[in-house]
Amino acid sequence: MPRRRSPSPSSSTAPRNRTPQPVRVRQRTFGDFVKAFLAFVALAVLLVGVPVALAMTAGWPFPETFEPLEWLKQDISVSTFLSILTFVVWLAWAQFTACVLVEMKAALSGVGVPGRVPGAGPSQLLARQLVAALLLVGATAASFTPSLAQLGQTYDDNQRPTVAAAQQTPGLFAQQQEQAAGAAAAVAEQASHTEATPAAKKQGDTKFYRIQPPEGRHHDSLWEIAERHLGDGRRYKEIFELNKDRAQPDGSRLSEASLIRPGWIMEMPGDARGGDLVEMPDDAPEVSPEVRQQISDYARTGDGASGGGDQAQGGDQAQDSGSGGGTAHVDLPQQRPAPGTGHADLQRPAPDQVATPAQDSSSFGLPEALLTAPLLAAGLLGALGHRRRQALWQSAFAGIGGRRGMEPPTPTGDALDVQDALLVGADPEGVRLLDRSLRGLASSLAAESRPLPTVYAAWMSNGDLHLQLAQPSGKPPSPWQLGQDQTFWMLARADAETYEDVDTAAPYPGLVSLGTMDDSRLLLNLESVPGIVSLSGREEDRAAVFASVAAELATNGWSDRMTITLVGFGEDLTALAPSRLRHLDGIEALIETMEAETRQRRGALGAAGHDSVLTGRTGPAQHTRWAPHLVLLAAEPSPEDAMTLAELAADASRLGIGYLVGTGSGDLPGAAWEMEITGEGRLLAPLLGLELDAQLLPAAERRAVVELFTDADPEHGPDGPGTTPPFLVDISEQGRPAVYARLVGPYEIIGLETPDGERSALLHEALALLLLHREGVHPRVLSSALWPRGVTDDVREALLDRLRDWLGTDPDGTPRLRTDDAGRLTLAKSVVSDLDVLRSLYHEATQGKGVDSRAVRGRLLTDALVLVRGPLLADRPEGRYRWLTHEIVDAQLPLLVADTGLALAEFHMEKNRAEKAIEALNAALRTAPSDERLWNELLRATHALDDPERLTALASDLMTRSGARGLPPRTEALLDELLPTWRDAVAAAG
Repeated sequence: MPRRRSPSPSSSTAPRNRTPQPVRVRQRTFGDFVKAFLAFVALAVLLVGVPVALAMTAGWPFPETFEPLEWLKQDISVSTFLSILTFVVWLAWAQFTACVLVEMKAALSGVGVPGRVPGAGPSQLLARQLVAALLLVGATAASFTPSLAQLGQTYDDNQRPTVAAAQQTPGLFAQQQEQAAGAAAAVAEQASHTEATPAAKKQGDTKFYRIQPPEGRHHDSLWEIAERHLGDGRRYKEIFELNKDRAQPDGSRLSEASLIRPGWIMEMPGDARGGDLVEMPDDAPEVSPEVRQQISDYARTGDGASGGGDQAQGGDQAQDSGSGGGTAHVDLPQQRPAPGTGHADLQRPAPDQVATPAQDSSSFGLPEALLTAPLLAAGLLGALGHRRRQALWQSAFAGIGGRRGMEPPTPTGDALDVQDALLVGADPEGVRLLDRSLRGLASSLAAESRPLPTVYAAWMSNGDLHLQLAQPSGKPPSPWQLGQDQTFWMLARADAETYEDVDTAAPYPGLVSLGTMDDSRLLLNLESVPGIVSLSGREEDRAAVFASVAAELATNGWSDRMTITLVGFGEDLTALAPSRLRHLDGIEALIETMEAETRQRRGALGAAGHDSVLTGRTGPAQHTRWAPHLVLLAAEPSPEDAMTLAELAADASRLGIGYLVGTGSGDLPGAAWEMEITGEGRLLAPLLGLELDAQLLPAAERRAVVELFTDADPEHGPDGPGTTPPFLVDISEQGRPAVYARLVGPYEIIGLETPDGERSALLHEALALLLLHREGVHPRVLSSALWPRGVTDDVREALLDRLRDWLGTDPDGTPRLRTDDAGRLTLAKSVVSDLDVLRSLYHEATQGKGVDSRAVRGRLLTDALVLVRGPLLADRPEGRYRWLTHEIVDAQLPLLVADTGLALAEFHMEKNRAEKAIEALNAALRTAPSDERLWNELLRATHALDDPERLTALASDLMTRSGARGLPPRTEALLDELLPTWRDAVAAAG
C-alpha cells in the first residue's frame, strides 16, 4: 500500500506536485570525447580504409569470369593461397560492416539488444563498443529520449486521472545519453525556466500546437515539442504550466507532463517558432475547419485565454518528459471513482488507511513492510500454513522416521511480530480473485482459439484489475472490457467475483509486486520484459527489493510452477519454497546454466511449433511445459558478464525467462528497464516517469520470515516440535472453569449471559479466536480477523470494551480479558474451551498419570472422545470465521481425535474387546473420516471378530469412501493379508 502523504490545502483541487528526485548522472568528460574520436577513427579505418587498401593491393575479391571447371584444373600456387586469404579478409570486412550497421540501427531505432550477426561474436562485440563510444557524445539527448505511451479517454470527465509511465529505453546507450544531456540540467534549471514563462509569453502572439498522432515508434512529447519550437527540451515545463487542467477536445485534461494524447491542443509560449504552429486559427487554411474551431474554443479557456496556471502546482519530474520509441512500457491506468461498499478493492486496504500510526496505539512491533504488502503477506502466510500442515501429517504418519508431536513451536520475538504482520497485512481474497481472473481469461481465450496476449504489467486499483498489453490484441473476452485504450484490458471487482476455479494453466506466473503509486499496486511481468531489468541503489536497499521479489515469486497464489534462481544473495530464502527457489554460488555458474537452458528452450519451442511460451502454455502440454525461469542476480556483473547476460536476455521474453540484475552504477548493457531504489524506500525509473512506494523485505524481517519457515520444517532441530499443548487445564473436579466454550462441534458457551443480539456474532467470533490462541493475540490481528477490509481504532476499542464487560471478572476482581506485557490480548485460565480439555486429557493419558495406570488411561481417553461432537465450529455462519483458513487447528483437531481413537482402540484390544475398539474407531472417524490409520485399525479390529462377511462389508464401505482414487496402498495390502478373497467378495456383493 502507498505510504500516507501529508494532505495539502490544494490536494483536492489540483494535481499532486511531484518534486524532481535527485538523479545520479554521468557528465561528459574529456575522456569521453577522446574515446569518441578514437572510435570514429577506428570505424573509418575499418569500414573505409580496409576496403580501399584491399582494392588497391589485391583487387576485387571475385574473378572476372565464372568458369569453375577451369579453376579446378589449375595448379595450386602461392597466388592461389593469396587469393583465398584476400577473399577471407574481404569476407571478414563485410561481416564487421554488417555488425556496425546492426548495432547502429539498434542504438538509433530503440530495439533493445540487437540481433546477432551469424558467426560474428568478437566482431559484433567490437562494433558495439565502438558505436557506443561514438554515440555517447555524438547525439543529442532529445534524439534518444524514451516516449511515454499515450492513454485513452477518461472514465469520468470530472475524475482527474492519476497517470505515470515507464518505458524501455531505446537501444543500449540511449539512457546514458539522456542522463548526460538532459536530466541534471532539467533538475537544476527547472525553477529558472518556470519563472521565465510570463516574459516568454510577451515576446509574441499566442500560438497553439496540435499533438500529432504517432508515426511508427515515434510519439510526440512535451520535451520534443519544446525542443523543436522553443529551442530547449527543458522548457517543456512552460508548456505544461500553460495547459494543465484545461479541458481538451476529447473532454479529458492534462494532469502530468508525461501524458499527452494525439489531437490535444497545446498553447505555446509567445517566443515559440515553427511551421506547424498556429497563431490565428481563422487565418490558417492548412488547418481543417473542425480543428480551427477546437483551437478557438480552447483559446477561450484558462486565465484570460493565456492559460497561465499556478506556478506552484507545476512541479513534475524532468525525467517524465521522455519521448521516442520503445518496445516495453508500463503506464498507470486512469482511476475510476471509488466503488461502493459492495465493491472492495482487489488489493486489501491496510489498517493505516483508516488510522494513522499516531492514532493507532497498538501498531507497535509490527513491521510496516509486511503490513503494506498484502499479496506478499498472503503468499507467505499460505505457504507457512502448508508447511505446518505438512509437518503435522508427516508426524502423524511417521513419514519422517517417528512420532514428533502435533504442537508446532510458538514463535517469539521478531518471528512473532512478523507472523502478526502477515496475519494483519495478508489479502488472500485479493490473491484468489487475481488468480481466478487470470486463469478465467486464459480459459476464455482458449475457448475462442485466441492466443494469450503479451502482458507487461498488471495494476490493481480501486477494485479493478488492469492488464497492460504489449500491443493491441482486439476485444477482450467477456466480462473483461477495454480499458483507457487498446492496450489495456480491465476487469471490475464485481465481474471478477463471478469467476470460478478452472482447470487451466496459470497464464502469467511471472507477475510480481514492485510497489504502489497513488493507491494503485503495480505487478511487473518479469518474464515478458524484452531484456534485463536493472536495479541500482545502495546494496542493502537493493537486497530488500530482491528479497521481496524472491519471496513473492516463491509463494504467490497465481502461479503453478516456476524456477527462481538466486545469485549473490538469498541462500536462506530457499527454505521458503525448496521446489521453486535455488541458489547459485556465482555468476559463472549462472551463465553456464542459462546458456544451456536458453538453447534447450529455443529448440523445444521450435520442435513444438510455438512462437513463444505463451502459445505453448495454452496447448496440450500446458501443465507440464513452459514454466517461467526468473533470474535474480543481486551481485553486479563484470562488463564481460553483463554483455553475455544482455545477449542471453535479448530473446528471453519469448522463452519465458526473466532477468532482474543489481548494479551499483546504474549502467547495464541490455537493460530494458532501469530502476533505482532510494534510501527512503522509493522505487524510481528517473528518466521513465515511474515512481513507486517500493515493496520491500528488509534484512530483519527476512530473517524472521525464514525463522518461521525453518521452525515449521518437520526435519528442523534434533527433537522436532514438542508434544506438550501450549495450554493445559486442571481436569480435576477442583478445576471447574468459570466460562466454558464448546468449539468441537456446534459453538456453545456456558457460564455467560447471551450478549446483545446485534453484536452477539462478533463477540462470539472474537472469543473463539482468543480461545484458539492462548499465547495471546495482537489487537491488530484481532481487528484484521473480524474486519478483513479494515476498521478504525475507536470501533476496535469499543468491541474490546464490550468483550471485557461480557467476560466479566474473576472472584478476585481480575478481568478475564487481559493485556500482557507485550500488549497482546490474553484470556484468564478460568476461561477454557473443550478443545483445551481434549488436549489436556490426551496429554495426561499418554504422558501423565495414564502412563503408569491402565485404568486411568482408559478413563481419560474415553472422556476425551466423548467431547468430540463434530468438526470445529460446525455451525459457524457463512461469511464469518474466514481467519480459520490461516490456522492449522483444522488439521490438528482431526489428528488429535484420530490419535485419541487409536489409543482407546489399542487400550480395548489389549483385553480383546474388539467391539469396544470398533466403537472408539467409528467415533473418531466421524471427525477424521479420511485418516488411513483409523481405516487400518478398524480392519484389524473387525478381523478379530472372525466374521468374513462383516469384514467384506467394511472393505466395500472403505472402497466407497476412497472414491476414484481407490484404496491407499497400505490399506489394500492389509486387506490382501486379512482377507485374500476380498476383491471377489466385494464384486459379488455388488
